[in-house]
Amino acid sequence: MLKGKVALVTGASRGIGNAIAFELAKEGADIIVNYASSNKKAEELVDKIKKLGNRAIAVKADVSDYNEVAKMFESAKAEFKKIDILVNNAGIVRDRTLRNMTQEEWNNVINTNLSSIFNVTKQALQFMGEGGRIINISSIVGQYGNFGQTNYAAAKAGIIGLTKSLAKELGKRKITVNAIAPGFIKTDIIKDMPFFKRKILRYMIPLKEEGNPEDVANVVVFLASEKSRYITGSVINVDGGLAF
Repeated sequence: MLKGKVALVTGASRGIGNAIAFELAKEGADIIVNYASSNKKAEELVDKIKKLGNRAIAVKADVSDYNEVAKMFESAKAEFKKIDILVNNAGIVRDRTLRNMTQEEWNNVINTNLSSIFNVTKQALQFMGEGGRIINISSIVGQYGNFGQTNYAAAKAGIIGLTKSLAKELGKRKITVNAIAPGFIKTDIIKDMPFFKRKILRYMIPLKEEGNPEDVANVVVFLASEKSRYITGSVINVDGGLAF
């Protein structure tokens, strides 16, 4: 569905971002793999994508830093002249109650999870033509909150507001802007969760299991395709029914 398209995925070296980049590539897209520190995993992903017959490059950049993002686009321009699909996926957690949270923990999460979307999207727009797709990865935590995650919830809620506002701004250019709100997905973030806490969470999820990164990636593929051309400003939950 995406042959001839170029996609940039932030935070793509592992977890949900890795799955998103690979699923987009399986549908024919060429991929810019952004990563912050996991060079080996990023290069492994690039190799996997190239084996599909697609073009791919890995570009290191801390997306919370506007100047590093500018350098990332300079590198990308050497290989690609356009960006059709932007997936703002990069994110971190620094969980702590607000009473005990440091200013650094607050700022790191807000800058990486929310300000990065401004940094990347603003600069990507100059390479994106009519019919482009912007997909932001939020979270159900941004809709309902979670104990010990005021910084994460604030950032993820901000992504939803940004998504809806930007959709109104870019509609005249036929660029759609949507968000995905994952629930509990099998990534490194929940691997260290205590056994009984995970068991309780599974009980609360109507489908009785955590999701896979590919469950999120498949929705990204749909939103990146022409099949979603009349959907913009929406938030799609991928949570096994946990939030309803």
